[in-house]
Amino acid sequence: MTKVQFIKTTGGDDLAVVPKRDYERLVALAANEDVGTARIVRRAREALAAGREIVLPKAVVDRLASGENPIRVLRESRDMTQAELLASVGITQGYLSVLEAGKRKGPVALHQKIACALGVPIDLLLPTTVSDEDADPARVTKRRQVIKDIKVARRR
Repeated sequence: MTKVQFIKTTGGDDLAVVPKRDYERLVALAANEDVGTARIVRRAREALAAGREIVLPKAVVDRLASGENPIRVLRESRDMTQAELLASVGITQGYLSVLEAGKRKGPVALHQKIACALGVPIDLLLPTTVSDEDADPARVTKRRQVIKDIKVARRR
């Protein structure tokens, strides 16, 4: 066990006197911690520069965490209007409105376009995606029927 001696200076400061070997061990631990911290910071900066990570203001994170629609929250945080986002992804204002209201969920391919337009990883939008069939069941059903009709016609 380390023997520590406490001394009070004439100026009122409390000092701790430790054996030299303990002091050297503490200095080495601090240096290792600094190296580890520097490594974490370097990796974070590299991920940010490569676009694998993004930095969001706390207010945006709080809105996302509270369950607000990520498309709306991220669009507003980018000071982007619905019209600007529509122009980037090629959908109607009505469709974007129902997506942002949470009344419909869009397919992953659409959310990839939205994520690209907003400059965020698609991971932030995935909770609002569905399969193509769930996004537009009538279109998928019609497509299946057309394929079925083509196969039947080929058999004749």
